[in-house]
Formats: sequence, structure tokens, C-alpha cells
Amino acid sequence: MSLSPELLLHGYSIGIFPMAEHRDDPKLFWVDPKFRGVFPLDGFHISRSLARRIRSCGYRITIDRDFAAVVDGCADRADTWINPELRRLYAELHQGGRAHSLEVWEDNTLVGGVYGVVLGAAFFGESMFSRRTDASKIALAYLVDRLRQTGFILFDTQFLTAHLASLGAIELPRATYHSELKQAVKAEADFAAELPQTPQGVIQRITQTS
Repeated sequence: MSLSPELLLHGYSIGIFPMAEHRDDPKLFWVDPKFRGVFPLDGFHISRSLARRIRSCGYRITIDRDFAAVVDGCADRADTWINPELRRLYAELHQGGRAHSLEVWEDNTLVGGVYGVVLGAAFFGESMFSRRTDASKIALAYLVDRLRQTGFILFDTQFLTAHLASLGAIELPRATYHSELKQAVKAEADFAAELPQTPQGVIQRITQTS
């Protein structure tokens, strides 16, 4: 199916999202999992080793600096559901302020990142990637801190993986997720707000509530 950005956002608003079977499959299909992965924004887990890496890695974190490169990084794997149609849709949503990326840089090299779609106070995490040890975990830590500070109340991860569970993500039954989604899309948040996000500040704010 061919989607418009408006139809895509409507899908998110009612709890479904599109995927392709693989990168070369032009067809998309809607997914409505029986159990939905979410990150409780007060439950992100930073281990001692991750906290040390956040303090000492020297990575630079940016917002919306190179959205297309983050999507490309997420698709740069043997098996991906991100096909050209989804790339186009995400790019259009980003241009319209409805999709955002968080980048992790080592000097001038992009080494990790995460991107997602925003609707009200809901952030729908689409994918992340890492080219250095723990770069995607660091991206998630900064992302959770940003979502908490800018008014978000729902961080949707679509599915729960062992990796996400180790960081505090959980599963919600479909009906519970839809109830939380209904409240989140009616609320307001500002992902792109100017924020001071220092390594120590991120660690302190997250560990105080987790």
C-alpha cells in the first residue's frame, strides 16, 4: 500500500504502525501487536558500567542534526523492515516536524542514534543503531531524559526485545496500551525544546526516578 504522512499519523494515533517484510519489498502492512513494548519514562535503567561510559566516552549528542543519516544507519543491517517507501514517509514527517532524531557523534563521525515519530505527548520509537559499544544505549538514555523534560508521557518501542527489557522496557496488553495512547495524543510536548543535557545531568535525573 502507498501511504501519505497524514494516513501514517492517523495509524499511529489509533495504535497501529506500518512495516515492510524487508528492504526490497515495496509493500507495507499495518501491525497491531497483542502486547506492546513501552519504556516507562521513570523506569529507564542505567547500570554502573553504562553510567561510567556516559561520563567518559566524550560523545557529542545532537537533535535533528542529520535525520536521514540516522534512518540510513538503522537500515544498514542484513535484515531491515525499512524500505524506500518508509524512508520517504519518515523524511516527510521530519520535514513537517513530526519525526525527530537523536544523534551520537565521535568527533565528526556518526556512531549511533535513534529516531521516532511524535504525536501529542507520545513518542513512537522506530529504530536505533550503534557503531560503537553502547552507543545505542547512550542514545536511549539521552532520549528518555529529553522526553521526560519536554512533557512526554508515552514512549512506545513497538516490540519488547531482551536488549530493551534490560534497560527497563516492559510490555502492555493491547487494551492498556490503547488507553494510555488515547491520553498521550491529547497532551502536548515539545521534543525540540532547547535543553542543557550534560552527561552528569542525564545520569542524575534518570537515576533519581528509576
